[in-house]
Amino acid sequence: MNISEIIKASGKPALYTKGTSFMWSDEHISKQLLKIHLDGSVDLASRKKSTIEKTVNWILDSIKEKGKLNILDLGCGPGLYTEIFAEKGHCVTGVDISKNSIEYARESAKERNLDIKYINSDYLNIKLEPASFDLVILIYTDFGVLTPDERDKLLKIIYSVLKKGGIFIFDVMKDNEIEKKISGKNWECEGFGFWKDTPYIALSESFLFQQEKVILSQYIVIDTFDNIEIFRFWTHFFSKDNLYKMLKINNFFDISFRDDIIPDEDIWSGDNVIFAVCMK
Repeated sequence: MNISEIIKASGKPALYTKGTSFMWSDEHISKQLLKIHLDGSVDLASRKKSTIEKTVNWILDSIKEKGKLNILDLGCGPGLYTEIFAEKGHCVTGVDISKNSIEYARESAKERNLDIKYINSDYLNIKLEPASFDLVILIYTDFGVLTPDERDKLLKIIYSVLKKGGIFIFDVMKDNEIEKKISGKNWECEGFGFWKDTPYIALSESFLFQQEKVILSQYIVIDTFDNIEIFRFWTHFFSKDNLYKMLKINNFFDISFRDDIIPDEDIWSGDNVIFAVCMK
């Protein structure tokens, strides 16, 4: 094992340096993520089932125009939100980069006789019909994992696919007490686990970039052949003022915020989560 190479890989990188591996397309990891998505008792991968149901009801109550809506769920995972919307009579399209999640969602919709369109794609590169949706949602703080350039690109995509008067609803992490959300060095040694179906060692640590209000969660995974994979996840934190200016610049209006939608259980939930509601 090349210790010096591991030490070099596990240091703090420059801002937005990409990892060497991509979690969502890894066959083993994506299967583990799907299992976590489907565990409705925990706030991992997706929120708890009761929280999802409460969120959907709040979203629909936020829409002034009642009736059948054409809804786009970006980062839909295995369809936990899309199925509830469809059951309530709405026309729903779900987009997710994970092949395993989309395949599960399609099969589940078929079994439950729900007419939901699913697209296996990176939503940053999706091609959809302009001005075709009444509502676009991006839930579970996905917006905050994007770099500034990616956020701008996505906001332009969302603006283009919304009908005039359409609504965009998303959530992010609030920028309060960011320092408390940093985790120290940790390691795990497994014969089979989240990262691999073969023996591995995983080294993890998070790093704060104070000025940009972003935390990097970094995972270095080493297998029995001394292969080193680096997974990096960037979490941005926002104030309401940050969000307002960003949305205003991208031509959204009637912008409002809620921080009382998610149950208050830890530093990653409750009023630490801001929901933004805006209109095209």
